[in-house]
Amino acid sequence: MLMGKMDNIKIAPSILSADFWKLGQEIAEVEDAGADMLHIDVMDGHFVPNITMGPPIVNSIKKKARIPLDVHLMIENPEKYITDFVDAGSDILTVHVETCSHLEGVVSSIKRLGVKGGVVLNPATPLIFLDHILEQVDMVLLMSVNPGFGGQQFLPSVLPKIEKLREKIDNAGLNTDIQVDGGINPSNCRSVVEAGANVLVAGSSVFHSTNYKETIAELRSKK
Repeated sequence: MLMGKMDNIKIAPSILSADFWKLGQEIAEVEDAGADMLHIDVMDGHFVPNITMGPPIVNSIKKKARIPLDVHLMIENPEKYITDFVDAGSDILTVHVETCSHLEGVVSSIKRLGVKGGVVLNPATPLIFLDHILEQVDMVLLMSVNPGFGGQQFLPSVLPKIEKLREKIDNAGLNTDIQVDGGINPSNCRSVVEAGANVLVAGSSVFHSTNYKETIAELRSKK
């Protein structure tokens, strides 16, 4: 594992689990609590069985947020909406390999627009789908639940997948981030980091906790 990565664990609270009645306050509180970025799940009701938010919400968040917006597109035909989400204020834009017929072109389009580009794999999607794209992406997001809803339990079967991806990245001499999303909490975050991840998405474990600062510190702790 790259020790530099392990020494720099980033926490990305997922606003899917926030209280939308007071979203601005929730965002300010996780920023003050030490969050490194905001994870924004965009769902279309087709690729996943849920509908969340679009570019106008991202744009509203961008006007107030002080940390980067990590926008995860769980949508079909993401290439049609890349420009809209970049214009709305995305700092990192990730797309699912399962939805992209021309993944390399989609990632290239994202990066040409001046933001970081990443790809996402569902739990059952093998790493072989990254073989032709790994050197082009800034981040790989491995889902540790089946996407579509917050509050699901972490799938331990993803841990060997994280280890294999870290090995691929290190062997290629790349500086690619490994993000993991789904069921991350203080009781399992160490195993995820030890497997090779350096960016942790946490929704329920942060926003449903009584102390955001303490929870984020626990997630970042190496103990």
